[in-house]
Amino acid sequence: MSTTAIFALLAGYLLGSVPFGLLLARAGGKGDIRDIGSGNIGATNVLRTGSKLLAAATLLLDAAKGAAAVLVAQRLWPDAVHFAAAGALIGHLYPAWLRFRGGKGVATLLGILLPFLPIAAAIYAAVWIGLLLLVRISSVAGMAAAASAPVTAVFLGEKSLFPLLLGFALLVVWKHKDNIARLSRGQEPRVGRKSK
Repeated sequence: MSTTAIFALLAGYLLGSVPFGLLLARAGGKGDIRDIGSGNIGATNVLRTGSKLLAAATLLLDAAKGAAAVLVAQRLWPDAVHFAAAGALIGHLYPAWLRFRGGKGVATLLGILLPFLPIAAAIYAAVWIGLLLLVRISSVAGMAAAASAPVTAVFLGEKSLFPLLLGFALLVVWKHKDNIARLSRGQEPRVGRKSK
């Protein structure tokens, strides 16, 4: 791995590992988000505090850090953009300062796609929002959205991106393994329920 790739990977990781859900929940007086609901630091769990504003802010900022990692790399290390994107997603999923217990990557992956492959990002968002409105189960919507990214890349003729986006999608699905277990038992909660 080249020095440029290492810098891009580390920069992406540092951006991706900023735990906005945790920080916003504390700033908003909601306590430690890891003690609420699923214990996840993402927007869906922040929503369980009862604050739609904090949840929306978490979603936007988690997406923004993914986009920022790609945009910075496109400017500084154009040959290592893939490394910055990977760093951002891995940083969100496994932040060192939270003992590698991060979010599930759905919003961050959307942010990565926005400057990377805008049409894929639009399809991703449509799948995510559409399924969320239809079934009201965040994990189902998130995993389906993630799975759409590599498929869309192929249909757009961006086959070189397929391995990277497939890897990202598999990481997101892996982080939802507990959700998959609850889905199989019919115990997965629906969006909108407040956890005490």
